[in-house]
Parts: sequence; structure tokens; C-alpha cells
Amino acid sequence: MQKNLVLFPVFFLFLLFSGFVGADQKQPKDAIEVRKINPPNLDNANLGKRILCHRPMRQGTPKMYTEIVDNKLIAHNYGHGGSGWTLGPGAVKYVIDLLDQQMQAQKLAKNTPITIVGAGAIGLFSALELLQQGYQNITIVAESFDNLTSHNAGGLLAPVSMDNDPELQKLIDQIGIDAYIFYKNVALGKNKLIPNGAVIVPTYFENREDSGLEAYVGQVMQPAKDVILDFQNGTTRRMVAYDDGIFMDTGSLMTSLYNAVADQVTFKKKKIHNFNEIPDQVIVNCTGNGAKDLAKDDKMIPVQGHLIMLKDQEPADLQHMILVYFGKGKTKTGFNVKRSFYMFPKKLVGSPAKDVGVIGGTFIEGADEKTPNNDEYEIMLNGAKQFYGLASTKQ
Repeated sequence: MQKNLVLFPVFFLFLLFSGFVGADQKQPKDAIEVRKINPPNLDNANLGKRILCHRPMRQGTPKMYTEIVDNKLIAHNYGHGGSGWTLGPGAVKYVIDLLDQQMQAQKLAKNTPITIVGAGAIGLFSALELLQQGYQNITIVAESFDNLTSHNAGGLLAPVSMDNDPELQKLIDQIGIDAYIFYKNVALGKNKLIPNGAVIVPTYFENREDSGLEAYVGQVMQPAKDVILDFQNGTTRRMVAYDDGIFMDTGSLMTSLYNAVADQVTFKKKKIHNFNEIPDQVIVNCTGNGAKDLAKDDKMIPVQGHLIMLKDQEPADLQHMILVYFGKGKTKTGFNVKRSFYMFPKKLVGSPAKDVGVIGGTFIEGADEKTPNNDEYEIMLNGAKQFYGLASTKQ
């Protein structure tokens, strides 16, 4: 593409990259596509709930295997960082298949009692997979069933905010591909149990490497395109577009997953401190950050994130996703922070139709509820305004 561009007049290039050449103007065949986008309204009156979440990341790789502990068969599935939803269906299928093989080897019947610890996305996906494999006696035990990290997650299907051993990257890529197929079927209305909660939308990154999606290209996704986003206020951004990106409406998906299993599993609200508190011989551990104590896993690290819900927007203007990394820094409390800007068409369950959109976000390893780093909300908001070319307050 660059070889062709150098043949164009310099003045045309200046206009193109300054955002003055619109998508409706006549362009050479190989010119970069210009896409006009209306930015969300980021005035104070249009900012809604501020959400602080803590992604469960395990250093090295997520824990996805079975083991025998005190005569109990335990299947671990946690530590996916900010990729719990992205990898969820594929990771659960992989781990439950391992568990099924172990149960068959031990000649355990399909009515063997099984306890799932954790009621987030991975826990509910695990219950659904066990039911589909014919298991009939399932209990989900959790300290809470509401307002979990899984409900608050943004919803971009892309492997971000996780730590992977290079030797396991091929497995992680395949799990991600399997999950993409699952969500695509939901988006196309082909999943009878999960009728909604995933939408195919254009997804924009600054470059292909940042997306984490290149392993999916040629397998389940089309190649990214070079585009220019024109925000129609004099600001343009050169980006790459995956037009078959998937937005996961996490609140809607949690509701659908719960409804899909509710009549066939038992829910018990209880905090589990030790696996020996569970009478069942078979356990699926989906505790996320709780695995640090329950599984005595010192590799677990919370990755703090800041989100601001938007309100009174035009929903049609926000049917896309954007993720841009701004760089690294330090919080006022001394934590390393990786700052970014992202926008997804997320809605909170039960919110008005025009209360749509979320902006983020931060990735702060090790920060927890005791160190909320609330000043990051304003830094994040200013970064979003600067990206869109909107008026920004002083940082």
C-alpha cells in the first residue's frame, strides 16, 4: 500500500491524513478507507456509574487442569485475567473434557455429585458444559451471585490482560478460536440455549499486534483493514479494523447463562475456605481471585480496572469497539499502570435504551479494593477526550 501512496500528490496526502477527505469523495481504488464516526458525548451530564473491577490474572498461564487432592478430583479453571469472557467457552470445554476423561477412568456415574465453586462466567459456562455432557447432579457454590467481575467486564472479544507461557500459546489460541465460534453462533441466533448477548461489530485497534487477534485470522476471522476514523470535528485517527469483531454484552450473557442452567443445578450462597468443606468428591474450581486463598496459589494477581458507564447517548453511533493503549506509568499509590482508552456498546441490565456505552480503562497489577486509585478515572476520561479530539480538562 505504501508503494502506491508515494505516487499521490503530497497535498492530497496532507488532506487525507488531516481528515479533510471524506468517505463520500472519490478516491483512488487503493486509497485507505475513511469511516465517519460520531464520538460519544462525554460531557459530565452524560457520564454514569463508575465501576472498579479486579480481573483475576495468574502469572505464567491460566490454571486449566485436573488434580487429585485429599481423594478429591479437582478441575481448576481460573486466572484468565481480562480474557475470561474471551476464552470462557473454549477454556471450559477444554477443562471439562479433561474432567470427563478422569471421571470415566474412575468409573464415576453421570449422577455423581459435582460442586462448582464460583458463579462468574467460567462457573456458569462450566455448569452448562457439564449438563451438555450428561452430568445431572451439579451444585454451584459462591460467596455472591450479583455484581461480579463477570457482570462488569467490558465485553471485547480479544485476548488482553493475561500472562501466557509461550509454550502454551498455541493452546490458548485454539481455546480463543473455539470461543469465537461459540459467540459467533450466539450472534447469528444459532445457539438455542443462549439466545442473545453477542453482536458482530467493527473493532478498531492502532495496529494488528495490539489486537491479539491475528492468530484467529484465516481460521475464523477475516484479515484486518487499514482505515482512517474521521470523528467529523477535525480529528482523524489511522487504525486497523476487524469488521468481524465480537462484542459480548456481559450482563445479558450472565442472565442467559443463569437461565440456561437454573432449573437443572442447585445454587448455594457460601464462602468456601477449604476444599474439604465440600462433601462432594468432584469439584470444579472457578474462583478467580479467590483461588489465591482457596487453592493456595501465589501466582494469582488482581488486575484493577476503571470503567465509566455512559448515558443519554445515540445507540446507533456506538455500534463498534475501540481499544488504544496510551502507555505505562505509575499511580499515586505507587502501582505500575498500563493506561488505555476503550469504548464498547455495553449496557447495564435494565438500563434505559439510551444509557449505552462504556469507556475505560486501566490495567493495574496488584491493586485491590484497599487501593482504588480513583484519580485514574479523570486521567482515563481526559485520554478519551483527547483521542476523539474533544475538549479536555487539565490533568
